[in-house]
Amino acid sequence: MAPRFDYSRVSLARDALARRIAIVREDGPGDVVGPPARRLIGELDVLAEPFRRVVRRHEPIAAVRSRTVMLLPGFATHPVRMRYMARRLEAAGHTVKRWGLGFNWGPTEDNVAQLEVRLGDIHERHGEPIVLVGWSLGGLFARELAKRQPDRVAKVVTMGSPFSWSTRANNVWRAYHLVTGHRVEEPPIKVELAGKPPVETVALWSPRDGIVHPRAARGLPGERDREVALRCTHMGFAYDPQAIAAVLRELDR
Repeated sequence: MAPRFDYSRVSLARDALARRIAIVREDGPGDVVGPPARRLIGELDVLAEPFRRVVRRHEPIAAVRSRTVMLLPGFATHPVRMRYMARRLEAAGHTVKRWGLGFNWGPTEDNVAQLEVRLGDIHERHGEPIVLVGWSLGGLFARELAKRQPDRVAKVVTMGSPFSWSTRANNVWRAYHLVTGHRVEEPPIKVELAGKPPVETVALWSPRDGIVHPRAARGLPGERDREVALRCTHMGFAYDPQAIAAVLRELDR
């Protein structure tokens, strides 16, 4: 006898899709906006990056002290997008680790728990607190991880991460709703985004960011220890020489 088709699963999938579409179509807050269109168009600069690497010269940089670093990728990106930065940090003498979760499709209780285990394993293996460097949404993961396990974290460096002001002060919140199925202000984990972790926390931000509003990524006193302005695009945080140089300086501080 052929197995019976489970229509209830189809109904659940249809309801889930309808919910995602509904929250995608929501009106944005009238007093909150993402970066202007000209900045968003500027993000196309990422297309030229592979060609720049062919001719780019790298000045030798030696770390004052070797650190163990975990890189956390941005929303809908894979750790391979941060491989160039990883190589530059390793060339300076640091040990760089991936976050171990593949693509970043947003937070869940399960992947945050896996990340805590990953941090614990790296901490035990290397015998020192880890520096967390998070790009965009990866920076929000890093801040939350440092709140949960401050004894295992030496410092948090966020790059264009929207931890302040409004969770909708960006140009991708609708895409986030569609992919994750929840609103940006209603993550499936308990978190206070603007709350500063109990370790040194540095926010790298850029007025040229075409994805996240600078006000959201810069933060306010009390939400981070320091803020550092760069002149790169949002995508450029993962490969721009000045962004990499800023991270290297933070590792040496």
